[in-house]
Amino acid sequence: MQKAQLFATLSELLAASDKRAIRAELEHMHAADFALAVDEFDATGAATLLDLLSLPDHAEVFAYLDPQKQADIAESMPRNELAALFSQMESDERADLFNQLSKQQQQALLPGLAQAEREDVRKLASYPEKTAGAMMSSDYATLRSHWPIRKALQRLRLEAPDKETIYQTYVIDGDRQLVGTISLRELILSNPERLVADIMLTDVLFVRVDEDQEDVSDKIRHYDLLALPVLDSNDRLVGICTYDDAMDAVVEEATEDAQKSASVAALDSTMDKVGKWELYRKRIGWLILLVFGSLLSGAGIAHYEQVIAANVALVFFMPLLVGSGGNAGSQAAALMVRALATGEVELKDWLGVLGREVLVAGGLGLTMGAVVAGLGWFRGGPEIALVVTMAMICVVMAGSLIGLSLPFLLSRVNLDPATASGPLVTTIVDATGMVIYLGFASTVLGLSMP
Repeated sequence: MQKAQLFATLSELLAASDKRAIRAELEHMHAADFALAVDEFDATGAATLLDLLSLPDHAEVFAYLDPQKQADIAESMPRNELAALFSQMESDERADLFNQLSKQQQQALLPGLAQAEREDVRKLASYPEKTAGAMMSSDYATLRSHWPIRKALQRLRLEAPDKETIYQTYVIDGDRQLVGTISLRELILSNPERLVADIMLTDVLFVRVDEDQEDVSDKIRHYDLLALPVLDSNDRLVGICTYDDAMDAVVEEATEDAQKSASVAALDSTMDKVGKWELYRKRIGWLILLVFGSLLSGAGIAHYEQVIAANVALVFFMPLLVGSGGNAGSQAAALMVRALATGEVELKDWLGVLGREVLVAGGLGLTMGAVVAGLGWFRGGPEIALVVTMAMICVVMAGSLIGLSLPFLLSRVNLDPATASGPLVTTIVDATGMVIYLGFASTVLGLSMP
């Protein structure tokens, strides 16, 4: 069922307070799809609709809602109902929700939670955003190395309903230090009388609580893992980051990079939920900065005003040359930003990459120069053709090298290289290309600068 159709159906059922029919709708679809329609209601309507579901279903659908919608709904819920909802949520999800609440709401909620849940929420919510600690879950299964496989399977059978995953289980000692890992498949296939220590892997991949979420996602992707254990500074196991958490982090990082590449500060919500003021605020700063950057192109034109006045044919090629340089720069920047993000290229590789780009950019420039040479001859004769051809070669090379180098420079000063893509590169290359083009024109046509 389409989202709009489901929204209309749920609206009718909500108006009739038909609890049974609403629950029946959820039974025939995934909670994530149901949540898409619920997200279309305002906070009051969504809260009323969710209240008609059983508590486990309520928590499952609630987890898929937009974070801001979750916070809006939680704000209107009585403390005892919110505490009951928290008890049904997975540990990482309730920590995220807890951080969305105001300080006053947090203080009102905590006394309503069981002590174990209260301490767990406080601990997970204390880690900085976009770190392994902030994205990890505390719902993981542990075993002891001296247990026989028979006892380990019995323990997992009891713990499975409350754990996020049991496909990979972690072996700890008395101080909760990680000593090994073992898969559910290995446990099932092993002799029940053997010890966990006999079949566990002791060379365990792990991350620290303060590692960046992007690095965590890269490790999960690179090693094709279901989950990664998270250790604190004392090597104690404090949580796990699962592949679904990694996917969420990848989407978040990719969205942020895409926004930055268009010179837009990262939005605090999705495009369909973000407010008008936030959209304005996130975009205006870069636009004003780029306006002043574009003035450099105007200054170049003013500097060579006599050259342009004496050879009006030059004006025809300005957009063509400047646009070609900007396009080449944007290509190089996009390739380099992605390479830096995936770890394919590091700062120490800059000279080698630059040398290769000189050859590639030279080939691109020569090809594009040959393409426009005939057009230059047709529009202004052999001298204009020479100017356009030489300028095209140099502009494309300059654009490519600027686009390649800017992400390295930003990384060097600990800024996000994604900022180098799109408008920023284009603005810089436009000004550079204009000076190159008109400088060639002044020299070749034998006209002195003013």
